[in-house]
Amino acid sequence: MSRKPVHLAVYDTLADWETGYATAYLARNGYDVLTVGPTTEEVRSVGGLRIGPDLALADVRPEDSALLILPGADLWDTSDGLAPFARAARAFLDAGTPVAAICGATAGLAREGLLDDRAHTSAVPFYLAATGYAGGDRYVDADAVTDRGLITAGPTEPVAFAREVLRLLGVYEGEVLDAWYRLFHDSDAEAYAVLEKAAAR
Repeated sequence: MSRKPVHLAVYDTLADWETGYATAYLARNGYDVLTVGPTTEEVRSVGGLRIGPDLALADVRPEDSALLILPGADLWDTSDGLAPFARAARAFLDAGTPVAAICGATAGLAREGLLDDRAHTSAVPFYLAATGYAGGDRYVDADAVTDRGLITAGPTEPVAFAREVLRLLGVYEGEVLDAWYRLFHDSDAEAYAVLEKAAAR
């Protein structure tokens, strides 16, 4: 059975490092990862990478996707240019398709009202409080949080962010997921043996 693709939002100033673990291990486990831009015009990441989006946001439908990933970007905090991606996240969640947001994208979702009634995290509580959102009492001081199809994480937690993505889509689970996290987050060499054994099965 073919899987629906994962959609990775790309836009100018996106933070390159925040989604690499997630997309790499999704691709290694059979998911197509399609990039989605404001249009199909080339964008440039904060690290200077040029990315030609596979699709424009207007052409992506929640029912055709396994997951929408929203990375951080300077533009989340300096303009309202990425608001259409926050509105798309609402449409995805309303349709039952999960969304994963990290760093500045969490502020975009806060402005959209999507964190008002979900447990969530971000960089620090006052970063989200500055958006004026109503979900401050749902903030969790954790590396990453998943609630009702929405994953959130702060900018220093790309591995925890990926862990939640891999868990949500059932790529890894149990001791294998734990070993994957320990290997990449804690540099625990013993975890590699668990992953090697799982890969051999």
